Amino acid sequence: MEKQATVTLPERRTSVKHGNSYNIFILVLTIFSLLLMALQLLPLDEDTRLLVTVYDNLACVIFLIDFTYNMAGTRPRRDYFIGQRGWLDLLGSIPSFGFIPFTALFRLARLSRLGRIVRMLRGQAGRDLIRDVIVNRGQYATFITILAAFMVLALSSIAVLQFESKAPGANIKTGGDALWWSVVTITTVGYGDFYPVTGLGRLTAFLVMAAGVGIIGALASILASVLVPGPSDDSPDSAPAPVAPVVLSDREPAGSEIVAELARMRTEITALREKLEAREA
Repeated sequence: MEKQATVTLPERRTSVKHGNSYNIFILVLTIFSLLLMALQLLPLDEDTRLLVTVYDNLACVIFLIDFTYNMAGTRPRRDYFIGQRGWLDLLGSIPSFGFIPFTALFRLARLSRLGRIVRMLRGQAGRDLIRDVIVNRGQYATFITILAAFMVLALSSIAVLQFESKAPGANIKTGGDALWWSVVTITTVGYGDFYPVTGLGRLTAFLVMAAGVGIIGALASILASVLVPGPSDDSPDSAPAPVAPVVLSDREPAGSEIVAELARMRTEITALREKLEAREA
């Protein structure tokens, strides 16, 4: 019996392509997470350190989702894990719960993701990037709003905790109090259970409220655009309705009425024109 030759097809290679809006979002979030890492290395009090750890873990969740999506969409997966140094992305995305010392140093692995995104954006011309912002402005607005909300929430809670925790008569004493105050203030709810008493704390509250109005308004407009999409060019509702031709004929009553109405309008326009000329004279 003759042996049948088996043909092995080459493995299909696929990779995940992200838009510029998503890449810029991850880029700015990576830089901000590195700043949080630098704060963790400073000699902070326990409440502030716990608050910074919470925000750092939230960033880690986003980075883990990004790593999982890139890993699942790449074939073969070693191209991303080894070739694009995805293992560094995974190492820099491991959450830190504060009980393991020096885990913040793992965040240095995020520099690999930072360098990769910078190289991708550097390869595009400035004119192409501006055109992409105009075409995909909805995506940019969504990512910018989410990023702004996260950064305002983190910076305001850390700042108000520093200003209020040691002030006499203050009621924002712990990281949990500062986090709850920031959430309530940025959403423009204002329960009043926690409030700043120092000058810098009230200045921080004013800035958070001003930013919260814009963020909530942007989120509402984005949600409205998702729930109520505009009519597309191909939809039958967007096509202009056909206009029925009007036949002016003495035999049809509709045609004679239109002719009479046009004659009456012409007479009125002529009379108004004569009055205007007489008034000017």
